[in-house]
Formats: sequence, structure tokens, C-alpha cells
Amino acid sequence: MFPVRGREPVLVVVAHGSRDPRHAATVHALVARVRSLRPGLRVETGFLDFNLPSVPAVLASLAAEGVDDVIALPLLLTRAFHAKADIPAVLREAPPGMRVRQAEVLGPSPLLVAGLERRLYEAGLTDGDRSSTGVVLASAGSTDPEAIAVIGRLAREWRRRGGWRAVTPAYASARLPRTEDAVRELFAAGCARVVVAPYVLAPGFLPDRIVRGAGAAGADVVGAVLGDGVEVARVVLQRFEGAWDASGAVAVGA
Repeated sequence: MFPVRGREPVLVVVAHGSRDPRHAATVHALVARVRSLRPGLRVETGFLDFNLPSVPAVLASLAAEGVDDVIALPLLLTRAFHAKADIPAVLREAPPGMRVRQAEVLGPSPLLVAGLERRLYEAGLTDGDRSSTGVVLASAGSTDPEAIAVIGRLAREWRRRGGWRAVTPAYASARLPRTEDAVRELFAAGCARVVVAPYVLAPGFLPDRIVRGAGAAGADVVGAVLGDGVEVARVVLQRFEGAWDASGAVAVGA
């Protein structure tokens, strides 16, 4: 059995946007990485706020070219308010005759965990005894219980599979503990060293708060944001394929 599919949709990456110029620069770098992994796939970028082009402008431009099939991928790590409300509302205003499907958010994914670990090693983590090292999984934070539950499960699974002494979540907003408190708690619990893994995609106000908190509490290593890592780009393509397969492929006999 193999899937028979029609013309490839256009992938529109939907980013939140930020006043911090590093955000848009990181998004564009990630999209360039996605294009490099999948030559021939048309990938466009739209922002919900602060940056241009906006998502409606991207969809209108595509419609003017005659594009009628789009997969919109939320550049988000958890399925919270933006994925459940903001983005669907914007996509419902797509030009008449355009088919727009919303892909799943990026997280959770084993590839993202691999990306977190790579960023930690790039920042100076060595192959010492993981059983004595505590990890703070630091996310932006959310008021959405589903998103918080996902972060908690990710921390537990990473500890189990990664062999760390502990992996504990922390949040830069909306929820406690803050990064600095989680770092201090792990040291107090007997961890010989504590590292901080920012579970965020791009630099900005909240990621900077994570870094400051880690430094204030004396964390040994602080990883960079996931950014344009190849792991993130591969997850983007996985979510694109999943949305396409789920809504149009027809299995036939070989």
C-alpha cells in the first residue's frame, strides 16, 4: 500500500511575532533550514502580531497567484490559546475557495528533546554522570492546563529516558516555579550540577528572563533556544506531512 497524493500544498509557517528583532530573524532562519531539507516545497512565513507579513496578507497573496491549497503550521511548542483560538480564527478568514488545513503544533516530539540536549552540549555540558545532574526544563509558561500538563509529561519522560537525576519544569510567566527557584531546588535536593534547557523557539523577553534567572541561581550550563536547529526543521516537515496525509491521501494497492 502506498499513498496517492495530488499537487503538494503550500506550507505557511505561522509565527507569533515579537517586537524583539531576534524573534523574526530566528523564524526566517528556521524556514530557510526547512527549505534546505525539502527542496521544491514552497514555504511561506506569516506572523500573528508585531511583524510582517501578517498571516492574512500571506494567504491573500497566495490566492492572488492561484494557490488554493495551504497547510498552516503553528510555530508553537504546546497546544495552548494561540493554537486553539487565535490561529483558527485567522485561518477561517482565508480567501474564498482556498483550502486551509491547520497542522499540529511542534511539541511534544523526541526530536525536540534531542535538540534540547544538543543545545546543552553546545553550551558546555560534558559527558559526565547524568545521574548526578538536574535539568530545569524552562518554558515560557501558559495559563492553559493542557499545555502545562504536556510540559510536565515531557519532563518526566526526559528524566526516565535521559538518565538525569531530575528534570523539573519551570516557567517564565503565568505559573510557578520560576527558573531561578527550580535551579535552587535542584541544588538543595543534592544535584551536583544543574543545567537549564530553555524549551522555547526564539529569543525574546521571556527567554531572556529564563537566562537571567538561571544565572542568578548559579546554574552550571544554560542552553540556547531551540531556534533554527535541524531537529526543529524536521519536526516542521513531519507536521506538514501529517496534516497532508490526514486529509487527502488515498491508499491503493501496489
